[in-house]
Amino acid sequence: MKKIALILSLCALCGGSAFAQRGVEGIRKSSDYQTTPDSRNNGFGLKGGWNASTIRGTEKNNYTDLSARNNFHAGAYAQFGFSPQTSLQVEALYSRQGYKAGSQYRTTSAGAPNTAKYETQLDYVQVPVMFVYNFVDNVSFHVGPQVSLLVNAKENKNSVNLADRNYNSLDYGAVGGIEARVGPARIGGRYVLSLGDIYNDPKMENGVMTPDSRIDNIKNSVVQVYVGFGFSQ
Repeated sequence: MKKIALILSLCALCGGSAFAQRGVEGIRKSSDYQTTPDSRNNGFGLKGGWNASTIRGTEKNNYTDLSARNNFHAGAYAQFGFSPQTSLQVEALYSRQGYKAGSQYRTTSAGAPNTAKYETQLDYVQVPVMFVYNFVDNVSFHVGPQVSLLVNAKENKNSVNLADRNYNSLDYGAVGGIEARVGPARIGGRYVLSLGDIYNDPKMENGVMTPDSRIDNIKNSVVQVYVGFGFSQ
């Protein structure tokens, strides 16, 4: 939570700077566009940035030495304005996430407990659909649902065949964040709250059957910070 608060505070600070500059020649405000066809909130663009991913869920405490995994996301977006203050934004992103942890329920080949830390990489194609509200001229809230498709996975840097593992190929959840804009450039931060389990039944962990269901209910949890460049329609 401290990391999320820090990121959103940084975005708010950037947004305040943009707001303070709104009278500078060359930086147009949302209110400068009074009709939807000419709205600043219409357009498309490219974006990308940093992921800090880990896991959440009722079985999270059954993992040991849990830490975030840092990687990237990148993609494109299209924005459809309803007014100078409101719009709908649809994105298509490639997001590399996962987690680092050990588990008291993993075993070695000899059957002994193995709590050594290991890394799971999960690559998703994500499609968030967000309502956007400009609460000041150059700063906006983003919130909405997201669906994700798992397209690749690695366990301790070794590629795995998804058909031979028990990963859930579909993830879904909600996205919320804040974004600041100066001209065509934008910077933002958001939190991705997944509601789908990473693993399907029967219970497996890192490709190994588990003795019970105590690691079943784990989900993705991701903080994203990004920069982007937009093109008005």
